[in-house]
Amino acid sequence: MTDSSTEKNVVVTRVFDAPVERVWKAWTDAGLVMRWWGPAGFTAPLARMDFREGGASLVCMRSPQGQDYYNLWICQKIVSRQRIEFIQAWATKDGQRVGPVEAGMPPDFPQEVPTRVTFRDVGEGKTEMAVTEYGYPEQGIADLSKAGLEQCLDKMAALFGGW
Repeated sequence: MTDSSTEKNVVVTRVFDAPVERVWKAWTDAGLVMRWWGPAGFTAPLARMDFREGGASLVCMRSPQGQDYYNLWICQKIVSRQRIEFIQAWATKDGQRVGPVEAGMPPDFPQEVPTRVTFRDVGEGKTEMAVTEYGYPEQGIADLSKAGLEQCLDKMAALFGGW
């Protein structure tokens, strides 16, 4: 993971009312990813998980207007129930990497975003999860990504209430 002084990073930490095993599963189980991936108003019609070091999962979020945005999550490091490190990259519906413009995003979005998710048991069946996205070129893009991530995690929190 990188941390250049000119780059902007996004860090979001949440405590979920669920044990680590459930929060971990929300990242690794395709059916669960499809229930929380994407900001408010978006759906996730696809999550093809290849959850292993070196694996590339393909996930899709669909806007309320019907626009699909595909991402690859390219796993670099997995420490079971503790940490996931992966690269987020833009993709086609067939899982081929593309640039942000080809994916329907503004040209100043990064080609890829190194991401780290950590999980920590904080007792009483609760889990602290921190998501860090590295290397945004400017604060405005980092803020946009943070807002979307916060909304994804709101959906994840609601998932645990109904599980």
